[in-house]
Amino acid sequence: MINCYIDTLLHYTYICSQIFFVLKVFKNFKDYTSQKPLALSLGMFDGVHLGHKSIIDELIKIGSENGLETAILTFWPHPRFVFNPNEDLKLLNTLEDKKFLMDKYCIENLFLKEFDEEFRNLTGEEFVRQILIEKLNVKYLIIGYDHSFGKNKSGNFELLQKLSKELDFEVEQMEAINIHENNISSTKVRNALLSGNIKEANEMLGYSYSVSGTVVHGKKIGRTIGYPTANIETDSIKILPKKGAYIVEVFVKNQRYKGMLSIGTNPTVNGEKLTVEVYILDFEGDIYGEKITVKFRDFLHDEIKFEGLEKLIERLDEDKRLTEEFDF
Repeated sequence: MINCYIDTLLHYTYICSQIFFVLKVFKNFKDYTSQKPLALSLGMFDGVHLGHKSIIDELIKIGSENGLETAILTFWPHPRFVFNPNEDLKLLNTLEDKKFLMDKYCIENLFLKEFDEEFRNLTGEEFVRQILIEKLNVKYLIIGYDHSFGKNKSGNFELLQKLSKELDFEVEQMEAINIHENNISSTKVRNALLSGNIKEANEMLGYSYSVSGTVVHGKKIGRTIGYPTANIETDSIKILPKKGAYIVEVFVKNQRYKGMLSIGTNPTVNGEKLTVEVYILDFEGDIYGEKITVKFRDFLHDEIKFEGLEKLIERLDEDKRLTEEFDF
């Protein structure tokens, strides 16, 4: 199943690369004036994982065959921030991540709807009539296998099938994408990251999970032991993998390097604040204030409190060897 899907993904990526697309982003339906009919899907699309990618590929196929523009309707911020404002929710994508992936995957229109009081009180049927049909002129709607929408989750595939005949649109429900007999979901990707299962998370995403941020000053202990690190100030909304050490790719000033990254509190030197630090192999230079991106490739080990700096250096030497030998 997954090999077949990858073949399809590569096929549509090739088609997309031959056509010039510019992603158009709308934060307000009132700003959308085109009356060209749409092939659209809706949902959070957090992570834009392989399950989401299967929907995107189907949108592109349907749009190409029927002369429809492609569109994703998603919500920003996440509705759970509205329902549970005190919840410390972390996401797989920042807004910029999501825009980048939608653009990369050749979606033409991205609607970022605020989940406000008026919107959350729309029933499923009102949402279809007032938003999808009247405002957006949707002619083909694709939803995920378990998707529901509208007040009290009153919108579902059965409702869409019923309304499609009256309102003259087609609807399709996609099956789940499975890896190792497990359905892919954003929650499962998050759980894999929180367990340090980087390869599993990346397999579900279809790309290497990444974190970006600005390099800031730290305690500079690393440089005293031969391993100077760049402290990365990450977006607070972005989920971090569990504490520990990782093999990563580092992108700085448009150059790619191998790196070994630590997430933790530096217990060996009695640290308390959670930090994200990366040692960049074969790199020298001052990058304070620079924005860098790290892509997680593999898990090395859990956070360890060593008996002293000598033991720490021994472990760093071993981590470096493993990173150098890793097949990127």
